[in-house]
Amino acid sequence: MNKPFIIGITGGSGSGKTTFIEALKNTFSREQLCVISQDDYYRPKDEQFVDKKGITNFDLPKSIDKKAFEKDIKKLMKGKKVKKQEYTFNNKAKKPKTLVFRPAPVIIVEGLFIYHYKKIDALLDLRVFLHAKENLKVIRRIKRDRVERNYPLDDVLYRYENHVMPTFEKYIRPYMDKCDVVINNNTQFDMGLQVMKGFLRDKLG
Repeated sequence: MNKPFIIGITGGSGSGKTTFIEALKNTFSREQLCVISQDDYYRPKDEQFVDKKGITNFDLPKSIDKKAFEKDIKKLMKGKKVKKQEYTFNNKAKKPKTLVFRPAPVIIVEGLFIYHYKKIDALLDLRVFLHAKENLKVIRRIKRDRVERNYPLDDVLYRYENHVMPTFEKYIRPYMDKCDVVINNNTQFDMGLQVMKGFLRDKLG
């Protein structure tokens, strides 16, 4: 198996990464494209940092088991299948699934800290950054955490102000200027998506 082409995709919480990547996944087959996400490598809640108000902060680089994440990316690069239990963000109403990642010619590595983790960043061939205005990201975060993760509104807003924003400024935004492609998603990302689809079609031959 030839070395797969590795694409990193990041952006602040609420920038539209998940929707963007789902659109790519729906365009290409599992034999062509594999997506592996940092979100499935969160450490257990009892290992997470707790802030001065006693609120668990999941928005830190150390929240992720980066060694396991790196190990599984390398397994995919060697043509090996990876199995991982889904992380459900402590939503008791959601039963975790067994996720299966299959090797493919193109692998997308997605997550907040993929450029901050030096060993993972070194594996990437192309770096993509999704960007959006702060007020839009807040609204999207509220919709996601209220519906998908069952978080109370006060909790969502507290976490955004005290965890999400500081993390974006310190660990995510500084890497935007180093990315090969920056896609603005203030209203829509259709043109950026079409460019990425065209690039992948060309890469896949």
